[in-house]
Amino acid sequence: METEAQDKVFDVAVIGSGPAGMTAALYAARAGLDVAVFERITPGGQLGQTEHIENYPGFPDGINGFDLAFSMKQQADRFGAQNIGEEVLSVDFEASPKVLNTGFGTYRAKSVIVATGAKPRKLGLDLEEELQGRGISYCATCDGNFFKDRDVVIVGGGNTAVADAIYMARIARKVYLVHRRDTLRATAIYHKMLEEIDAVEFVWNSGVKELLAKDGMLGGVLVEHYDTGEVEEINCSGLFVAVGTEPNTEFLGGALALDGGYIVADESGHTSVDGVFAAGDVRTKALRQVTTAVSDGANTAEGAAEYLAS
Repeated sequence: METEAQDKVFDVAVIGSGPAGMTAALYAARAGLDVAVFERITPGGQLGQTEHIENYPGFPDGINGFDLAFSMKQQADRFGAQNIGEEVLSVDFEASPKVLNTGFGTYRAKSVIVATGAKPRKLGLDLEEELQGRGISYCATCDGNFFKDRDVVIVGGGNTAVADAIYMARIARKVYLVHRRDTLRATAIYHKMLEEIDAVEFVWNSGVKELLAKDGMLGGVLVEHYDTGEVEEINCSGLFVAVGTEPNTEFLGGALALDGGYIVADESGHTSVDGVFAAGDVRTKALRQVTTAVSDGANTAEGAAEYLAS
């Protein structure tokens, strides 16, 4: 099927299949446009790795992130969006039609919606790469069960870090939540939930300074307390990093204007190139949530339809 897809020109190529990409594909396909969705792995993006979503409208008891992502994909599929399981490695947005290159071939489209999302930001410490998958993780719901009845450290103070702490408190023996400030950035509902969990210990005004390896695995961390300068060793088997994200824009190779790595785009998703739109966490915006990603997807699909009609 991919060979046939390389021989045609799609109306809309959607790069990425998180909430923004799936919504864009749904709206564009439902509008009668010929849509291709490019995704290197399973659909859903970060949503697919989230255990429980409580703030997505329409689900009063919350919903599993993977289930929500899969439902979005099924809905887009039902209206005819074609899935191409290949990663886009480079683009040529100056060409007409626009060109997308993967490791398996070249595809063409009249318009493009970039919805590649963001990836977890790393700490940038020595041994971090070597110990990834050997005690260091960026997804508690993915890897948490490997640390049953063990001590773990979580770094961060936002919603993701706190949700990870709550999740790991059901699995691990002890959870240390290390945050560089003396208050959490997470929303108030999480504060109340944490107050009721004895297994979580806060380590305020602090940051992980060094990783300690033992027999090729993570054995502990050195934590610096910023207010006193004291360095403390915490023995742990797992370290979950939740200190923000970085946009997946390397493949663009300067094809679009960026701001801090994020694609410069307005509220309708228009970028610096006509016929190219950006949706979801990959674009400049104030709030990065599933709801805003879905909104972006709908806006960019409408924008692509208007561009094609003109």
